[in-house]
Amino acid sequence: MRVMAFDYGTKRIGIAVTDPLQIIATGLDNIHPNNIIEFLKKYLQTEQVERFIVGEPKQMDNTPSQSAPHVKGFVNLLKKTFPEMPVEMVDERFTSKMASATIAQSGMNKKNRQNKELVDTISAVILLQSWMERKI
Repeated sequence: MRVMAFDYGTKRIGIAVTDPLQIIATGLDNIHPNNIIEFLKKYLQTEQVERFIVGEPKQMDNTPSQSAPHVKGFVNLLKKTFPEMPVEMVDERFTSKMASATIAQSGMNKKNRQNKELVDTISAVILLQSWMERKI
């Protein structure tokens, strides 16, 4: 079964998913928070997902960041809507910087490098990849 990760933002949520064998993390999509539940219900009709991974926003001193209440609300919504689905939090510090660096090194043109949706999707991939590496 797949594992799905979310890089939550108030404007968009970057989504990544593993392959069924949980070997490779791939960017899936970017969804507006208002549309995420509808998107997930459709996705879960055709794909088996065993758990959700959500980026936990923390500051350098390990305290919750300003966006933590929004993420907590998102996690609560996931748990309420999909009560059978385990939800795990993963520290998301530096994922956006790592995503931006990855995009910069890819040789993409400037317009694509500044695409915030791409950054959010790659951040979700990095979150998911770090979760997969921890479970080995």
